Parts: sequence; structure tokens; C-alpha cells
Amino acid sequence: MSDFLNDPVREFEKEKMERIAAYKVDKEWQAQTNAWICRSFEQKYMYNFSWMGRPIIQFPQDILAMQEIIFSIRPDLIIETGIAHGGSLIFYASMLELNAACGGPENAEVLGVDIDVRQHNRKEIESHPMFKRISMIEGSSLSEEVIADVTAKAKGRKKVMVCLDSNHTHDHVLAELEAYASLASLGSYCVVFDTIVEDVPKGIFPDRPWGPGNNPKTAVMEYLKLHPEFEIDKDIQQKLLISVAPDGYLRRIA
Repeated sequence: MSDFLNDPVREFEKEKMERIAAYKVDKEWQAQTNAWICRSFEQKYMYNFSWMGRPIIQFPQDILAMQEIIFSIRPDLIIETGIAHGGSLIFYASMLELNAACGGPENAEVLGVDIDVRQHNRKEIESHPMFKRISMIEGSSLSEEVIADVTAKAKGRKKVMVCLDSNHTHDHVLAELEAYASLASLGSYCVVFDTIVEDVPKGIFPDRPWGPGNNPKTAVMEYLKLHPEFEIDKDIQQKLLISVAPDGYLRRIA
């Protein structure tokens, strides 16, 4: 015990975990956080940021959480459904580049899948210095051909991480989970973005087919009923408080 108390690194971690645990019972802060998140969607706050020159439509807190996971897991393949402007692809590729510089896998890659990679976005992604670690598939993430291509890309990889961020309806996300979650390696993650849709008032997304009762979180909950090989990493959302992916950080445990 004395060795533990005299170890400043372990003591710092202990204090951090105790602090994070206390957030769980702070209902007032949680309510304030939820109100802020609702307001941020109304104001399109998450559209304000970029990563190495490309728009990345995420909360900064989730970006930091993904950095922590990627450095810890050291994946040699990250699969992402939903490309949009390509900011997340660039972010993941840059993290893999940094991992390689720190002793991680030299051949690590990012694979992006989108039903429509718009030409102006493709041009910017393909001209980016981080494109050397990126490949893209244009097509429905639920088509048999695309699923087969992604599965083949993952074959032989030692550590695979999966990120689902395309169509946010229940049925689509559930089908993506069935198609891709199993590609995540033991100890790695399948991260399902925008589960927050379940926790915000109806009507915040008036021009979208998803909303409370029909969204990524409802898909996650249904998927987990039949897939005990995954568990929700509650520590991540508890630490972040502000996140688009509450109950969406799924860690593979079996």
C-alpha cells in the first residue's frame, strides 16, 4: 500500500477514477449537460470543427475519447461507415500515423464506406497527406458486395476497430451492427455514433427520418440482447459527459 501511495502516476489515476465515479451521481450536472447538448444541436455546434483541414462533424469530447481508444488499442485497421466531408477519416489516419511513430503497427489503415462519396469531398480526401493510410468504398454499407469487400479487408488484421456513423435509423444501424460489429477484435471497440438521438426531444431533427424511438441507441440495445460478446463502456461516457455516443462505446469482451 505504501508503494502505491508513493507512486504519483498511480495516485493520479486513482484520483481521476474517483472523480469520474462522482460524476455519475451528480444529477444536477447531468441535467445541465443534457440541456447544453440539446441547445448545441439546435445551434449546429458540432459543425464548427475541422481536423487537419477537413470538417469533422463531432463533439471535441468524442474526438479526444477516440484518440485515447486508438492509442490504447493500437489498431491496424479502422473501419468507418459514413464519410461525409472526410474529417473523421483524416483524424483516424493521423492517429494511426502517430501510433506508428510511437511503436504501433506501421501498416495500419483506415477504410471508409459511404453510399455517396461526393466528388468535391473525394478530391480533398485523396489530395490530403494522410490519404496514404486511407481507402474508400462507395456503395451501400448493407449491400452484400460491400460487406464482403470490408470483411476481406479485415481478414488477417490483428486489431480491428469499427465505427458506425452513416444512416442513423434503427433498422439501418442494427443491420450495420450485424454486418460489421463482429469484425472488431477482442478488447477493441465498435463505436456507434449519434446514440444521443434517443436522449434529446422529438423534433430536433425535423428533416431526418430518425428520432426518439428510432435511432442508433435503440439499435444498440436490441443488438446487445443477442450479443453478450459486447458491453457498453460506461466509463467513457461518464468521463465525457458531453458526447454524441452515450451507450455507443461498445467494447468486445468475448
